[in-house]
Amino acid sequence: MSPTTIRLIRWLMVGLIFSLGYGLVLGKGGWIRRQDLKHQLQGQRALNQSLEKRNQTLRAEVADLKSGSDAIEERARHELGMVRPDEVFYQYRTVTSPPPVVAH
Repeated sequence: MSPTTIRLIRWLMVGLIFSLGYGLVLGKGGWIRRQDLKHQLQGQRALNQSLEKRNQTLRAEVADLKSGSDAIEERARHELGMVRPDEVFYQYRTVTSPPPVVAH
């Protein structure tokens, strides 16, 4: 074999190795893409876990609303400020600073 042929074979081998390495690291199914998908999966799992907790809370609230009037009464008191007919409601306001004095 001539030196030119050997040199050509070497360059072809280097090119082949480079193309295989490129595909493994930067290609569509490569290492970088795998790491990116791994991070996305971790984020999605965390989101799913928080949404599942919220769903459990909502399921418990729905079951409570279906089963009794205690939850309805609690919501009416808290959100609407309702009181029973035999109760007296006192509301205290705290004053943080005196009103401004206007001089004429």
